[in-house]
Amino acid sequence: KCRTGPLDIVFVIDSSRSVRPFEFETMRRFMMDIIGNLDVGPNATRVGVIQYSSQVQNIFSLKTFFTRADMEKAINSIVPLAQGTMTGLAIQYAMNVAFTTQEGARPLHKKIPRIAIIVTDGRPQDRVTEVATQARNAGIEIYAVGIQRADMNSLRAMASPPLEEHVFLVESFELIQQFGKQFQDKLCGVDMCMEQEHGCQHSCVSTPSSFYCECNPGYRLNVDGKTCSLIDACADGRHGCQHHCVSARGSYSCRCRAGYYLNQDKRTCSVIDYCSFGNHSCQHECVSIPNGHYCRCRSGFTLQPDGRSCRATDLCNGVDHGCEFKCVSTEGSYRCVCPEGQQLQADGKTCSKCGAGHVDLVMVIDGSKSVRPHNFELVKQFVNQIVDLLEVSPHGTRVGLVQYSSRVRTEFPLNKYHSADEIKKAVMEVEYMEKGTMTGLALKHMVEHSFSELEGARPLSHNIPRIGLVFTDGRSQDDISEWARRAKESGIVMFAVGVGKAVEEELRAIASEPVEQHFSYSADFTTMTHLVENFKLNICPEEGKGEMEIRSPCECEALVQFQTNTVAILQSLTEKNILWARALAQMTARLEDLEKQIANKK
Repeated sequence: KCRTGPLDIVFVIDSSRSVRPFEFETMRRFMMDIIGNLDVGPNATRVGVIQYSSQVQNIFSLKTFFTRADMEKAINSIVPLAQGTMTGLAIQYAMNVAFTTQEGARPLHKKIPRIAIIVTDGRPQDRVTEVATQARNAGIEIYAVGIQRADMNSLRAMASPPLEEHVFLVESFELIQQFGKQFQDKLCGVDMCMEQEHGCQHSCVSTPSSFYCECNPGYRLNVDGKTCSLIDACADGRHGCQHHCVSARGSYSCRCRAGYYLNQDKRTCSVIDYCSFGNHSCQHECVSIPNGHYCRCRSGFTLQPDGRSCRATDLCNGVDHGCEFKCVSTEGSYRCVCPEGQQLQADGKTCSKCGAGHVDLVMVIDGSKSVRPHNFELVKQFVNQIVDLLEVSPHGTRVGLVQYSSRVRTEFPLNKYHSADEIKKAVMEVEYMEKGTMTGLALKHMVEHSFSELEGARPLSHNIPRIGLVFTDGRSQDDISEWARRAKESGIVMFAVGVGKAVEEELRAIASEPVEQHFSYSADFTTMTHLVENFKLNICPEEGKGEMEIRSPCECEALVQFQTNTVAILQSLTEKNILWARALAQMTARLEDLEKQIANKK
């Protein structure tokens, strides 16, 4: 085992298309052999792995695993990216992400070596000299391991000095395991604490090229870097005192701040409850504070100048309620309301704009072999999350679904289902097609058939927005440019969603202008659900479009306000009439009683 002290090691593995499957297996074995000889753990050596081709993928970070078994399991599950060779991009990722403290790297002041092991079989397709220099200047020690077709000049440009100790060229993939045993000696080196008189008072920690001293718990390292001084009992932070720790002859005691008393555990403190004395005279609530108390009113009430009594307040005028449309005061509280036809959102403040709008939405999903069955189930769940955003009905939003691979199949047209529950059930029953990726053919089918009136699209004269959402995970096997252009020219607003190996250039060609609002990408299928909120902001049409009556929001708000005021006045008049009627009845009864008394006297 390598026991020269803790290291932070990140493997940067080339998985470009030039690395054949059986060759990639030898690279897996190379990593596992080296890890197998390391003393791994949260306080020992930490290991991370990234792979790269035309993009960079994090397999696991320095903070993810601390056992060899977990690391080997993750390495065995790597799926090669099989694209270009962007080595410079991978070094940039290692410097900016992989070796950050957020990803598990220990802080630089702890002097734990940061080591990047780059394994590649070809010439980089981007520049590596400048970014490698930046990485080395940032404290990363780079080992460059070239295999078979690797470019020696690029290896030398990447590696740390001295080059003879950091640049390695292996003639073939078959020899990389044998090379791994030699590389292990380079990585581990010798135990510097054993090779020389270190002078550490307590303990010595070896690193690949040096050593440093550490002190036992309860001691701190002096400025000479070798000797240790006793820390007072309070300074080590283990006393557990809630407020103050007081050192006394090798021990300590806890004390509380003014207004608190020490509990029986001799560590924690409790506030003295001045309200419990029973002389506060607060109308609502008494709040105890150190050295006294103050009165507090319940929500919706205001404390009066006497500091004790409370009076109800109009919270809509007294607080930043945040209501998007209108605030309505209630006793001790308030609530937000929305205009007719809109629903209050879960935050209790904003109003839904989607419920009253009309959309003809056709979703075109990739059912090619590269998606894989379990990911296709995630795609169907993603489709149903979008359906949940919409108010589906024959006169509201209509939804259609198309699946494609080497051919195109309409799963259901726009006029098939009339409720969200029916659509979601149909989506979950869709069967996975597999085979190729003919995105251009799918776009042609969508333009010529899916948005036809025969399949349920409403006439253009009705001004119902037509929205096409294309979902894909890879490069199209046919041309998409012509039918993407035709779709947008025919008035269809196009959204493009890419996952995994989707090609950004194709996604941008599909998306409507502005492209940034109509194009989204997720690294893998399990993290794509965050895109739903993006579509909520873009798919929902503006209020008043379609066959609905067009009304000015200002006129609508004024009408609501007028109606509210009128009802209040009528209620006030009604209450006054009732009081007058009661008074008149009382006066009539008294007059009748007086008349009877006069008649009796006669």
